[in-house]
Amino acid sequence: MNKLTILAILACAFGIVSAKSPMHFSLRAESMGGAHVAVVDDKEAIHYNYAGLSQINRLGNFEKRPEQGYYPRNWIGDMRLTFGGAGDIFKFLTTYSDVKDVQDLFRAAQNDADRITADHPMPSSRTGAILDSLIANPKYVKTINSYDHKTMEARVKFDAELAFHNFGAAFWMNGSVAPYVDAGIILPYVVVDTFIIDAVAQMGGAYEIIPNQLSVGLGGKIVKRHKTNMVTVGLANYSSIVDTLKDQAGDATDNFFDSKTFSFGLDLGVLYQFNREIRFGASLRDIYFKQLAGETLIPNFTIGANYSPKFMNSNTGFGRKFNVAVDFADMFNADRNYKFFTHLNFGFELEQTLAAIPGLNNEIRFITLRLAGGFRGGYPSAGVGLEILRFFSVEAATWGEERGYYTGQDENRIYMVQASIGF
Repeated sequence: MNKLTILAILACAFGIVSAKSPMHFSLRAESMGGAHVAVVDDKEAIHYNYAGLSQINRLGNFEKRPEQGYYPRNWIGDMRLTFGGAGDIFKFLTTYSDVKDVQDLFRAAQNDADRITADHPMPSSRTGAILDSLIANPKYVKTINSYDHKTMEARVKFDAELAFHNFGAAFWMNGSVAPYVDAGIILPYVVVDTFIIDAVAQMGGAYEIIPNQLSVGLGGKIVKRHKTNMVTVGLANYSSIVDTLKDQAGDATDNFFDSKTFSFGLDLGVLYQFNREIRFGASLRDIYFKQLAGETLIPNFTIGANYSPKFMNSNTGFGRKFNVAVDFADMFNADRNYKFFTHLNFGFELEQTLAAIPGLNNEIRFITLRLAGGFRGGYPSAGVGLEILRFFSVEAATWGEERGYYTGQDENRIYMVQASIGF
C-alpha cells in the first residue's frame, strides 16, 4: 500500500462540516428524524429539552402520574458512557476503488514516460510525457471525473451523561472535519477544509409548574472549540504537514484550560402534557454570550409534538413504548428558511422488551429492542437499538443532512454506530 492509498484512507477517517453550534448526536433522536423536543423521556432531555427531566421516575408510575401508567416504567434515570463513530460506508468503498483506478492510471503513465524519456532524462520532458500518456489513455477522463473533488464523511463522539428526576448533567465531545480528494494535474492531493473539535460540559434541571402537566427546564453549558483552517496534503508535503498537525494538536492541548477560549451558553425548555396521549414541547438552545472560535452562533428555537397512543403502549414486564413525533426545528436559522421541509423533522419509534421478569413493571428487563424511522429536513432516517440488562446497549442510525442551499440539492448521508455502558 503506497502513500496515495494511505492519504485516501486517512481522509476517509474524518468528515463533515461543523454545525453553527456544537451538536450532540443522539442516535435515538436522529433515527426518528431529529424529532425529539416533545419526546424527551430519558437522558436525551439534557440535549433537546431540559423540561423532559420531569418525566424520569414518572412515566409508568401509577401513583405519581395515573394517566401515563401505561408507559414502560422509567424509574431511576440514566447514567451512561458512550462511544461512537460515523461515516458513509458506501462512499468510502467507492472512493477506495477510485483511488486504486487513479493509481493504475498514474503508474501506467509513469512507465510510459520512463520508456519515452530514457534517452532524455530531463524533469520537464518526463512531466510532459506523463501528461501526454494520461490524456491519450481512453480511461483518463472517466476515472478523473469520478475521483475529482471526492468528499468523504465521518464523525467521532464521546458522551458521559447522568440524568434522574428533575436533574441532568453531561460532558461530551465531537470531532468533525471536511476533507475532499482532488485528482490534481500530476499528483492527487487531499484538502482538509476545516477541522473542529468541540468539548461541552452542561448541567440543568426541570421544575413542574403544574404537577403532571406543565414543566419548565433550564440549563447552562461551557464550550471549548478548537479549530484548524484549510490544510492541503499531497505526496510532496506529506511529512511536513504531519509535523504541522502534531504542532497544532500540541497547541490545542496546551491552551485547553485557558478561560479566554471558553464560551458560555444557556438552554431553556418547556413541556406540556395536553392529555394522556399528546405532549407539546419547545426549546430555545445554544444561547451563547460570546463568539466561539471567532464565530457568532445562532440560537436553536424548536417546537414540536409527540403522540403516544395508549393501545400501543404497555407497562407490563414486557413493556412496549410507541411514539410518533414532529418538530419544526432551528427556526432562527435563516440560511434556508424559505424551504419549509428543511426545518421539518418527524418520525416514529417502537421499543419492545423481549425478555424480562413478568409482573415487575418492566423494572428488570433483560433484552429491549428499539426500531425507528422518519425524515430529517426532507431526508429519510432510520435506526435500531438493542439494550441488554439495562447496562449495555448498541445502536445504529442513518440520516441525511443538507449541504446545499435548498432542500434536496446536496444530501450528506450519515451512518453512525455507537456502544454505551451504564444504568
